[in-house]
Amino acid sequence: MTAPYLVFDGVTKHFGPIAVVDVPFDYRIEKNQFVVFLGPSGCGKTTLMRMIGGLDEPSGGEIRLEGAPVGPPDRRRGMVFQSYSSFPWLTVAENVAFGMKYRSDIGEEEKLARRDRYLDLVGLYEFSDAYPARVSGGMRQRIAIARTLAAGSDVLLMDEPFGALDAQRREGLQVQLRRIQKRDAKTIVFVTHDVEEAVFLADKVVVFTKRPARIAAEVDVAERLGADRTLELRESPEFFALRNELLHLLREAAGDDER
Repeated sequence: MTAPYLVFDGVTKHFGPIAVVDVPFDYRIEKNQFVVFLGPSGCGKTTLMRMIGGLDEPSGGEIRLEGAPVGPPDRRRGMVFQSYSSFPWLTVAENVAFGMKYRSDIGEEEKLARRDRYLDLVGLYEFSDAYPARVSGGMRQRIAIARTLAAGSDVLLMDEPFGALDAQRREGLQVQLRRIQKRDAKTIVFVTHDVEEAVFLADKVVVFTKRPARIAAEVDVAERLGADRTLELRESPEFFALRNELLHLLREAAGDDER
């Protein structure tokens, strides 16, 4: 039997007297799986993701990637946050290429090709020579997404990465992210509070209670909707039924004071 790819083993997390994850948290994510963390604001889902990335350490328990405890951030785990991040002294193209700067396993020609491919994917190719201060906040968020994708990480950790984008761009990138995940065999942990986004993207959705975080429900979306996702799927009865089911679970998980 193949060992789980990414494992939370009895994880707890406290910030001083504040319990973010109090009941020991156990969960397993398989390789190449797209898992969405969904829950009330402030429930701890982002903290759990940050611990995978090595930005926060568990107070107790352990997180393992392919059997080894996760350590400080490294190239295997790429992160995109809800607040856009870019290097203001680099052009848009240089920002996207920065994630590949220290890769010795691919040549300069391949790096340039990857840079241009992901610039085009997020709709920023024509802004290649601009500096971040000269583009909008939504564009800067797309820079961060392209940089992380171009870096070629095995695990992508994404904290509401499309929140600053307009609806049309957001939908387009959701479709592309699913395609990239399947084509490049990525394992993705995606945090959102948007139920429709969760249904459209996920293989599995994990619904959390309010803080301290506990799993209220796990929903196998791939089993219900299949692996392929198109914009037409959003108009299907099956999509709306699952959306409404998750909304109900989320309301229950939030508690009476959130209703």
